[in-house]
Amino acid sequence: MAETRRRLRSSTVVLGGMGVLAAALSACGSDPDRRCVDRDSYDYINGYKIVADKNCSSGTSSSYKGRKKTGTSGVADADWYYDADISGSRADHGTFSRSEAVDRGGFGCSGSGSGGG
Repeated sequence: MAETRRRLRSSTVVLGGMGVLAAALSACGSDPDRRCVDRDSYDYINGYKIVADKNCSSGTSSSYKGRKKTGTSGVADADWYYDADISGSRADHGTFSRSEAVDRGGFGCSGSGSGGG
């Protein structure tokens, strides 16, 4: 009976360890959460206003690309904002740098993997 309990406990540990490993690997391999925001809309209390994704370039930007007039909404300065806290239609406490967002991913993820540009 003790052997059955020990076997059950060890298989639970193995399965639990595999789950943690899978979560860590998938977290490192995935892109960070991003929102398209209007850089000109920053408010100290609420953060940046989230705008439609069509206002940001389709690729991932890792640095400020300058002012651009895109879409029909007239958003003059839209850019991707990564790993932000979202509250309604506002985003705050994130970063405009994709590589920074990936580096702070968790479980020891590093930016040493293959990086798109």
